[in-house]
Amino acid sequence: MKVLILIDSFKGSMTSLEAGKAASVGILRANPSADVSVKALADGGEGTVEALISNMNGKIREIQVTGPLGDPVNCRYGVIEETGTAVIEMAGAAGLVLVPEEKRNPLYTTTYGVGEVIRDAITQGCRKFIVGIGGSATNDGGVGMLQALGYGFLDRKGYQIPYGAAGLRELEMITDEFVIPELEECRFRIACDVTNVLCGENGCSAVFGPQKGATPSTIAQMDQWLGHYAAMAEEKYPGADPEREGTGAAGGLGFAFLTFTNASLESGIDIVLEETGMEKYIKEADLIITGEGRLDGQTAMGKAPVGVARLAKRYGKPVVAFAGGVTRDAKACNSEGITAYFSIVQGAVSLEEAMKRENAEANMADTAEQVYRLFTLK
Repeated sequence: MKVLILIDSFKGSMTSLEAGKAASVGILRANPSADVSVKALADGGEGTVEALISNMNGKIREIQVTGPLGDPVNCRYGVIEETGTAVIEMAGAAGLVLVPEEKRNPLYTTTYGVGEVIRDAITQGCRKFIVGIGGSATNDGGVGMLQALGYGFLDRKGYQIPYGAAGLRELEMITDEFVIPELEECRFRIACDVTNVLCGENGCSAVFGPQKGATPSTIAQMDQWLGHYAAMAEEKYPGADPEREGTGAAGGLGFAFLTFTNASLESGIDIVLEETGMEKYIKEADLIITGEGRLDGQTAMGKAPVGVARLAKRYGKPVVAFAGGVTRDAKACNSEGITAYFSIVQGAVSLEEAMKRENAEANMADTAEQVYRLFTLK
């Protein structure tokens, strides 16, 4: 039997490849002659660089950029030389994980480092970009990134406005004469599963601001400043549309990409599956194993395991999903192509114990072994 393993990371516990390799250990215990292939999986968030680079013979490049607080941080991104493609997780340069909880305040956090990563990738010959924009610490409308690419967001004296959402209150003019010329040659596929618009009650400030450290009063201010920024962008670039779904992603970074670059917002898992040519491997497999840390109703709405299952469903392939936690509403995953799903947690244990990598790997292997035995029955 030919088994293809495509498991998303169990965040804080196992990477995609660690989870997949643990499942393969269990399967090979049940049947040492099984033909097992493990591929990395991600849906545009954490692990996307690893998934695409490992599946597409790319390399990791690490550079120092401006972090969300303005201090230097080391950021890793992927380069696939064969196709001139850069794979970037914006969280590596402007992520919430880079900001200590006591310092979280989107008034001052910037996406400038994201633009620096893009500039560096351009120097490496990349003109095609895959960018995951989940996990941001920012609410600056992507202005920091655009400043790093040469756009001018100027105050009344003609100086670049300061970093962060607070800088937007000083915005008087947008210029583009100093944009790096190579940007015109670049194409951006943005992994974005967020449908929020830029402003208003469903905008980035109101919906995502609190988790980034915003207060009710600063949320109202940021929303107003973003509206002013959007109006100025619409005046200069008629195609700008702050009401378009996804423009509020990553504190308005979605709006920046759509308005100022040649970009499209797409399902993260669809990008990963397409770019890695995973359909071919799914078509050739007899059994597909997928999963993620928590399987629930949100999974059925298009997260990585269901993206895999929908593709497998085209070819009538059985799909088994493993997760650390499974909720009652995970039943919706069955109608999306997941044949059956299982929690790997064995017995009553604390979350801390269950998430320890060695425990999670052992549980994954044990569960995969027992489930796979069902497929070896004569």
